[in-house]
Amino acid sequence: MEKEKTSLFNIKDISEKQVSDILTEVYASLEERGYNSINQIVGYLISGDPGYISSYNGARKKIQEIDRAKIVEIILEDFYKNNK
Repeated sequence: MEKEKTSLFNIKDISEKQVSDILTEVYASLEERGYNSINQIVGYLISGDPGYISSYNGARKKIQEIDRAKIVEIILEDFYKNNK
């Protein structure tokens, strides 16, 4: 019987710039539709339910291209860097 291998969790594959660009586009699309962008994005990040993100301008599809953990990682790293 072969031993099971541990899978490594690495979310460094997508760049901070790509995540920033997508979040900016999604934020703007939600604002254009009259939503509270922060609340909608937080709802999506916490629940994983893409229904929190409007499909307007392809926003839902764009945000689903990024692993939610990567988004949270980048937000926290940015917060930490700016609050040292």
